[in-house]
Amino acid sequence: MPTTERFDFDNPRGQRLSGRLERLAGPARAVVLLVHCFTCGKDSTAAIRLARALAADGLAVLRFDMTGIGGSEGEFVETSFTSNLDDIAAAAAALSQRVAPVALLVGHSFGGAAVLAVAARLLEIRAVVTIGAPFDIARITRHFESALPAIQATGRAEVVLGGRRLAIGHDFVVDLARHRQAERIAALGRPLAVLHAPTDAVVEADEAERILAAARHPKTLVALDGADHFLSGPGDAARAARLILAWAEPYLPVPARPAPVEGVLVRETGAGAFRNEVRSGTHRFLADEPERLGGGGTGPGPYDLLLASLGACTSMTLRMYADRKGWPLEGVEVELDHAKARVTGGTGTADHIGIGVRLIGPLDAAQRARLLEIADQCPVHRTLEGDVRMRTHALPV
Repeated sequence: MPTTERFDFDNPRGQRLSGRLERLAGPARAVVLLVHCFTCGKDSTAAIRLARALAADGLAVLRFDMTGIGGSEGEFVETSFTSNLDDIAAAAAALSQRVAPVALLVGHSFGGAAVLAVAARLLEIRAVVTIGAPFDIARITRHFESALPAIQATGRAEVVLGGRRLAIGHDFVVDLARHRQAERIAALGRPLAVLHAPTDAVVEADEAERILAAARHPKTLVALDGADHFLSGPGDAARAARLILAWAEPYLPVPARPAPVEGVLVRETGAGAFRNEVRSGTHRFLADEPERLGGGGTGPGPYDLLLASLGACTSMTLRMYADRKGWPLEGVEVELDHAKARVTGGTGTADHIGIGVRLIGPLDAAQRARLLEIADQCPVHRTLEGDVRMRTHALPV
């Protein structure tokens, strides 16, 4: 499960922008910069779900608030599309300095238009993805059309967008007309995937077609059937992330195979009270305590891992035995639980492990009975019930 880290940085105007970096323990395969929709912010449902779904596949994903949005400094009324592009470039520079160069740009809605516009400035970018993005960026003014006369007359006006009250400045409106999106898209020079819901009620689907018409190959249109503009359905963001990952695979760096470790190495990650990274050979995963015990719930706990080891060993032993005998064992499921109970007639406690074995397939009664006997003979089972001696010693620092 990905962890969330605070990742703040400065924009070119010296304002502190608020970001969150989602990633798994250990080196990330590639870095993704995710740009939110107009006024939505990094903590919108779509941004959080997209970032975490992408991070779960081994990518490091930054979501951040533009100037004047959410936890970022500055006044929104003083921003423009041009300043938005500067914010994105600053985020990419911060990632390059502190994590790794950005490989994939992903922009949602108005953020999609922004990544199309800024990509030429970010030479390290390997591919670009837009989700529900407009081709005509000036169309954003439709969301506050009634306020345009006041903005023209006084230089600013307060509007309510997405339940949030914001001031829109005259410079923001004027700046939109200065940007030539068609030329930028044609000169993108990177693979482009355009994701769009055919029934999008906020940005019509023909906007996606206009983006594709302006772009050069390689380019792809992916229909998010059944989704809405904000990916608010329970599985919409995760589905979009899977589509992005499948499409971007050829353009991302080949994952480096981690150097193998002998035995098992466990070390604290520094994120969370009990979160540890576990490495075995070239494999790595997280261990943690559940939230009710003060942990973050980002991985199995120590006893969960113990039961997992016993369950895996039991299943593997049964498979090996049944295959050697040629028995029709089609599947094995092992359910385990652990509890401590007082010793009858004593003051101490004993550990009790329950092992439930489900044998799937047309086995006869004798075969099932024999397999249950074999289940208790797996190597880990024998170790736990045997004479185990352990010794703890200090390692060099």
